[in-house]
Amino acid sequence: MTIKDTVKFVSELMAVAARTAPKAAGQDFIEIITMSDSERITVGNEMIQIGKERGVSGFERDGKNVLDSDAVILIGLLPHKGLGLNCGACGYASCEEFNTKALTGDFQGPNCGVRLLDLGIALGSAAKMASELNVDNRIMYRIGVATRRLKVGKSNIMHGIPLSATGKSIFFDRPTK
Repeated sequence: MTIKDTVKFVSELMAVAARTAPKAAGQDFIEIITMSDSERITVGNEMIQIGKERGVSGFERDGKNVLDSDAVILIGLLPHKGLGLNCGACGYASCEEFNTKALTGDFQGPNCGVRLLDLGIALGSAAKMASELNVDNRIMYRIGVATRRLKVGKSNIMHGIPLSATGKSIFFDRPTK
């Protein structure tokens, strides 16, 4: 088994960690996709293209990280109704009002604040698994922007976690423009 094969196996363990992470009211709206190499390359190139279009160097830098990675796992929040708490964390007065709204930008919204916490816990659980197994990783929202533009998955909001196992983490001390 090569290092790259091992890193891909770690991405599957990360998927298990994200799937089994606690979810509000025991309802699971988390989408998990382990990308193939060809999908990873397509997304990395799309991130670089977005960076050029927007004049944002972070997209280009992160896109290069994706291209240099051994694997990428996507974790997103699927479309959902309000939890029924009427807590206002989404910015609306009630879950009933939330359920009638639609917003589009880099991501789809609105999103229930409690469900966004579920996404954060799933992302953290996955990243922790990689860290425990000494695989370098970094949670990147820009991956989600590119995957949404490419129509990968069905999530309202998605983040990606690229993975690498080299002598020095490719995700830190990165050059900036």
